[in-house]
Amino acid sequence: MTAANDDVVSPRTEKALREAMKRLLDGNPKHTDGRLSKANLGREAGVSHATLFRAKNILTEWDDAVTALGKRTRQQTRHANETNSLRGSLTKKTDECAELRRRLEAAAATVIATLHHENTALRAQLNRQGTVVAISHHRSTGVST
Repeated sequence: MTAANDDVVSPRTEKALREAMKRLLDGNPKHTDGRLSKANLGREAGVSHATLFRAKNILTEWDDAVTALGKRTRQQTRHANETNSLRGSLTKKTDECAELRRRLEAAAATVIATLHHENTALRAQLNRQGTVVAISHHRSTGVST
């Protein structure tokens, strides 16, 4: 086999590889996780590893495109931005929850203190009166006797 034959792939394979390259670089993979690897390029195009590596011109274009893109697809960049945004939202919501918990604890302490004060006042009043009178309720008429 000659060196010229090593660089030849069918027009159909070349088309499949170029379409796969475009999908991966655009961040719209159909058959892979979207990582910018040669293995994913071959899988995305549906060609064997051996066939992929015979397409030397396409692999050179692939390497240049991946280098230019910084090995990050638009989809990966979008995911990273979304993740950062969600982290910011989560931090904000966590802070809001902490503030609401602090307010709730303060309100509960106020209610407990108020109830304690009222209870103490009622006990003092009861001690001054000295006697307790039972009140019975009639359910049918709602009248106390």
